[in-house]
Amino acid sequence: MAHRLALTAYEVTRVFPPDERYGLSAQIRRAAGSVCANIAEGCGRGGPRDFGRFLNIARGSASELEYHIIPASDLGLLSKDQSAELTGDVTNIKRMLSGLIRKLVEPARPRATRSPSRHDG
Repeated sequence: MAHRLALTAYEVTRVFPPDERYGLSAQIRRAAGSVCANIAEGCGRGGPRDFGRFLNIARGSASELEYHIIPASDLGLLSKDQSAELTGDVTNIKRMLSGLIRKLVEPARPRATRSPSRHDG
């Protein structure tokens, strides 16, 4: 999903005016790419702690992207539909990252075992 979001970010910013090449266009592309790059880098690290740290960075980049969508939309560089789709995708990615981070930081809980009752025979 993050990779698809990065591709979409490149696609929608392709039509931004030339004077935005180093402004919002670059910021949107950089933030979207950073989400993917940090997930990938975290996967290649030593263990869950490092992975979790990079997932947090990816989540921060997603929040940054979420903000850059707002002025791009307010300035008319993104349509309302594009803005809504991008924002929805970013929200879903942030939820997934948060869930994965939670799984990495929570200590493994032992599965509850059923104690025999006196009715078991």
